[in-house]
Amino acid sequence: MKSFRRDKPRIVLALQGGGALGAYQAGVYQALHEHELTPDWVIGTSIGAINAAIIAGNDISNRLLRLQEFWDGVAHHDAVSGATTPDWVQRMNVWHATFDAITRGIPGFFSPRLFNPFILGLPVSPDKASIYDTAPLADTLKQLVDVDVINASEAMRLTVSALQVTTAQLVNFDSAHQRLGIEHILASGAIPPGFPPVRIDGELYWDGGLYSNTPLEIVINDSPRVDTLCFMVDLWFAEGPEPETYDQVQSRQKEVMFASRSARHIEAYAETHNLRRQLHALYDKLSPALKDDPEIKQLASHGCGTTMHIVRLQYPGHDWRSSSKDINFSKGSIEWRWDKGYNDAKLALQQARWLQPVPDDKGIVVHEIAVEEI
Repeated sequence: MKSFRRDKPRIVLALQGGGALGAYQAGVYQALHEHELTPDWVIGTSIGAINAAIIAGNDISNRLLRLQEFWDGVAHHDAVSGATTPDWVQRMNVWHATFDAITRGIPGFFSPRLFNPFILGLPVSPDKASIYDTAPLADTLKQLVDVDVINASEAMRLTVSALQVTTAQLVNFDSAHQRLGIEHILASGAIPPGFPPVRIDGELYWDGGLYSNTPLEIVINDSPRVDTLCFMVDLWFAEGPEPETYDQVQSRQKEVMFASRSARHIEAYAETHNLRRQLHALYDKLSPALKDDPEIKQLASHGCGTTMHIVRLQYPGHDWRSSSKDINFSKGSIEWRWDKGYNDAKLALQQARWLQPVPDDKGIVVHEIAVEEI
């Protein structure tokens, strides 16, 4: 088998939020798993946190099985086969699955609150201020995620992000620094007003995607810095055509809100990281006397000689530019997304551009994978 690692860099998998689109991430993980690129660290927000917790919360032999159990469990049975029906019939099938999710919920994920005063504008307990109840998801995660595995010594590192409701501060819950539980996963996916906030240590938390839906900055700012190969999976498009209908306006609004700002962030981070690398190289050229100068030592402490490769995988489905694609749990759609993530990741592995030589002054290198847009 071809070796996909140079000098054994740290492997990171960063997963964005995006509801039902998250099946694409499961396919990406399958490809990494089959090519023995097991992440050392998995980071997620919202549905990305759920996928990340299932991956980190199981032994390597069970991870794919548990991911498949989750996505099979939340999939809505299709009345027709998408592979053999016209496009308009497929759209009707997806509309039915989406309408059913909105009105009746998703078994094992969320259910509507009956006789709910919240939707009438009346006050309720803060931890019940939502349209749906996510107690079913808590039960599902307890079955599929072993928190003792997550928190074991030498385990795969897990980080999930959530937004503190009262302060608007983004908090990164990290197994490297604290014990994580099911409540941290639920908090990362508690998007209002659909899902209720989750209370942790006395504070309420919402979905981390409200603040930053792509957890890349966690990787770039991590210390101490080490050579890293990061697979970043995006589920939303930052660019898109001008909307013409009400549904397209809503769809574009979601994309603008939740799309990765990775291009802008990476540019800024790359500039800083490359300066750190140049500083490190400059320090190595100094005389021993200058290296011992306390002020120069202090300045040199900000330098680093590491390289980070970021492999960006973008969910390619436009889903008819529908605003409800993230709550389309149609079984056919989920299977298509999983397969697409798997095939896109295999393409990235075939290219393996991170194995190519890197200029000495480059600390961060981004590899975009050309994929067919649907």
